[in-house]
This record gives sequence, structure tokens and C-alpha cells, in this order.
Amino acid sequence: MITKKVNNVQEAIKGIESNMTIMFGGFGLCGIPENTIAALVATSISNLTCISNNAGVDDFGLGLLLQKRQIKKMISSYVGENAEFERQMLSGELEVELIPQGTLAERSRAAQAGIPAFFTPAGFGTEVAAGKEVREFNGKMHIMEEAFKADFAIVKAWKGDEAGNLIFKGTARNFNACMAGAGKITIAEVEELVPVGTLDPNQIHIPGIMVQRIFQGEKFEKRIEQRTVRKKN
Repeated sequence: MITKKVNNVQEAIKGIESNMTIMFGGFGLCGIPENTIAALVATSISNLTCISNNAGVDDFGLGLLLQKRQIKKMISSYVGENAEFERQMLSGELEVELIPQGTLAERSRAAQAGIPAFFTPAGFGTEVAAGKEVREFNGKMHIMEEAFKADFAIVKAWKGDEAGNLIFKGTARNFNACMAGAGKITIAEVEELVPVGTLDPNQIHIPGIMVQRIFQGEKFEKRIEQRTVRKKN
């Protein structure tokens, strides 16, 4: 059995350089690769193009890379609660490509499956369709979207084994599952790394063939982006 395990996050990010395109799994602050992002913040890498549902918050997640001006372009669906993201976008410091959330997921999945492009009705008649091929299917207009082309895909899973098999938990499955294998190299950070044969094959969400490097994260803050609680009676 080929092992995909690396000793730490520094080994995992080896080969990531300035001007690369990187995919980051997660939804809001749920299921983001916290350790890998922190390791990239500690480097001098810059001019990154980042593909992610959003850019975290000002002081956490991809927001930390934005603070250090390490990102030149964000391809995402949601500006969210990140004031610095909004400021850089409105000032023209940051190039932003906003796309429908379903299209973001499918462009990731298409890259994972080796499909170069697909047609979708989402975005037809809007700025999203500018410059794209349009076709009619069953009386409805569709635009062609190309699969993402990324140098690295970085995902976070609940459990993984040394062969790279991954299991996600709850909402953290969003975008992680479709991004695994969608980059030339996929890095997986996991909360628990176990020997091969430990995981129930019926519970595995992503097979190890989609992953090139895997490591166990040292700590996870698992912040909540918006906490809403009921008032005391």
C-alpha cells in the first residue's frame, strides 16, 4: 500500500509557490483547512488565485491571507462577513470573480472528474454569462462553464487513513468532497489520521486515489461565523 502521509504541514505545502491557483474546501468557517492556511500565512508566498466558497472572516481562515496581501484574485460565491475582502474588492486591490454557488461546486467536480466543461442555466442573462458560449437545451438557454484548473486543492476531513481515504463530517463536507482531486496535487489535513484498514470502506467519502498528501492537524479552533442563540426567559 502506498502511503500518502507526510510528517507535518510544512511538508504538505512543499511546492506551493507565488502566482499559483489554489482551491480551498469548506463552507464559511466550517471544514476549512485551518492548519494549512496558517502555514501559508507564515510564508512569503504572494499573488495567489484562490478558489473558495468565501474568504473566511477578517482574522481567521483565508481572511489572514487577505490581510497579508497574499491573494491577488478570489474566485468565490460569497463575500460574507469579511470586511477586508469587501474593502479590497471595492478599492480594486483585489480581483474578484463571483459565481453562482452551484456553478462553483460543479466546476470543482468537473475538474475532479476530468470533464473540461459543462452547460448550466445558472447565470444566463446576467454578467456571469459575458463572453461565454450559449446554447439552448429543451427550450432553455444555458451557458458553458469550464472546469477549474488549479495547481493545488487543499481540503479538510474529519478522519483519514495513510492511503488518503477521507471521511467528512456534517457541513464540513461542503466543497471539500468535490475539490478533492480537482487540483494537480491534493493536500488533505485531518483531525484524526489512522492506519490503512481502520476505516469502514462503506463510510469513505473520497478514495485515496484523489489525494497525494495527508497529515494530521495539530489543533482546530472550529470558529462559528454567526452564533445565534435564544434569549433567556
